[in-house]
Amino acid sequence: MEEILKKDINNCTKKEFESLPKREWGEDIGEFDSLIILPTNEIHKPSGYIKMFFVLVRNNRAFCKISGCSDILHLDGISGTGEIGIYDDIPEKIPPKAWQVDCLKKSRLIRIYSRYYFKIGDSLSDFQLFATRKI
Repeated sequence: MEEILKKDINNCTKKEFESLPKREWGEDIGEFDSLIILPTNEIHKPSGYIKMFFVLVRNNRAFCKISGCSDILHLDGISGTGEIGIYDDIPEKIPPKAWQVDCLKKSRLIRIYSRYYFKIGDSLSDFQLFATRKI
């Protein structure tokens, strides 16, 4: 999928992020370096929380949105241990990912980034973001 928004994410409006194409189920979008949380106007039943889209970013350029059905974001997987399953043996030491959060200037949306590239798991009711390798 090629980059759609040509301007820096700090200069994009919420409406521009909303206009991005949605990733098709199972479509390989590769790695990305940050994620923007884009709330929807829908409530997830039965949790009662708002569903979210997630805008994927490479080099400060947004290129697609995904999910739209998730009401929770798990950083580095449900267990916080990366792609180790929640029922697998959890190692004694897990490298720190240095998760960081800021707020974009124009859209006022929240961005999550790290010193790692990211990839995603299945986007269902729970959305999993995995740190893969150092930038």
